[in-house]
Amino acid sequence: MKRSAKLSRKTKETEISVEIGLDEGSPVSIDSGIPFLDHMLELFARHGAFSLSIKAKGDLHIDCHHTIEDLGLVLGNALGEALGEKRGIARYGWALLPMDEALAMVSIDISGRPHLSYSVESPASQVAGIDPRLFHEFFQALVSNSRMTLHIKLLAGAEAHHAFEAIFKSFAKALRQAVSISAQNPNEIPSTKGIL
Repeated sequence: MKRSAKLSRKTKETEISVEIGLDEGSPVSIDSGIPFLDHMLELFARHGAFSLSIKAKGDLHIDCHHTIEDLGLVLGNALGEALGEKRGIARYGWALLPMDEALAMVSIDISGRPHLSYSVESPASQVAGIDPRLFHEFFQALVSNSRMTLHIKLLAGAEAHHAFEAIFKSFAKALRQAVSISAQNPNEIPSTKGIL
């Protein structure tokens, strides 16, 4: 069964469409109107081996907040839909990933219980013109709508671009591991409750 989803959401603040495939590494096409966010999401798709298409229009004349948060919301919903009943998934994933001087750790449980633990001190107050606190909003929206537990820790990083690149790549690697189908139990839901 193909694990993919295509979702759209339109409000007075944003108009977003997301298409994701968990089992294909291409195509990847990202256009959020925020170049640094496009770069981070392309890294996420490439390093996680996901197909990902994103088209977003937001009220960027105000700021990036609504676009970044709503994109996390729609991507989280798409991930949840693509996973379906989560039969056969590994469920857990983790990665400790360096990017030059930066080091990020991400751990995931696709548990059905949304929780974000986010320990990130940005080395700069701006990264490519974005308030880095907005990445917390992105991941919070993604977690709440995909219903996963996600721990993100930035362990080292003196340059903001490197720090967030390490975070997004680490998230990609951890999620790839968590959504992978178990060779031992490809038809079982990985929970003693029988549901995730």
